Amino acid sequence: MNAPRTGLIIVVSAPSGGGKSSLCQRLLNWSPNLVYSVSCTTRTPRGGEQDGQDYFFLSREEFERRIAANEFLEYAQYNGNYYGTPRGFVEEQLAAGRDALLDIEVQGASQVAKRVRSGGGFAYPDALVMIFLMPPTLELLETRLRRRGTDTEETIRKRLALAQQEMAHWREYDYVIVSGHLDDDFAQGKAIVIAEKCRSSRHAEDKPWQQNELSF
Repeated sequence: MNAPRTGLIIVVSAPSGGGKSSLCQRLLNWSPNLVYSVSCTTRTPRGGEQDGQDYFFLSREEFERRIAANEFLEYAQYNGNYYGTPRGFVEEQLAAGRDALLDIEVQGASQVAKRVRSGGGFAYPDALVMIFLMPPTLELLETRLRRRGTDTEETIRKRLALAQQEMAHWREYDYVIVSGHLDDDFAQGKAIVIAEKCRSSRHAEDKPWQQNELSF
């Protein structure tokens, strides 16, 4: 039996309210080979969120201990709270041939790119695929944020200001999806994953035509 091919790290970023959580859920429902990477955070849980499922909720002291121990693939502060991706979990998925899906913001995505692609000690430098979900207008993004009904007016203004900063980084990503209808976003996201799986460079040591199927 052939050893499993190394999986992908699929990073999806968007401004708050940009639709990345919905896109990620559709991709996870589509591909049994895709595994969601649960992030750690120091923020308090929102209504209905469960520890270990939505996030690993940590104290600031515990989070900083893990930073010092180099246990994060990336970490960042966002709206006064830490967020980070556990490194060990991602490496385990890739080694088993599974794809790790990271739903992270721009600052964290930049760290992932540097760690993975720039000789930062990561074992799979060619595994990264970065997707930015771009809202077509700030007005539409504001409408989405207000429709959620979870943020104060001050928080909404801060999120919109931050969104403008994040959207300026779109060229740092491999792919950009201009967010419209969820079905269209999903179709484009699925096409990106399929195309990346079919890259000849990802099959240097095997013969894909001798396999029954690629793992999507």
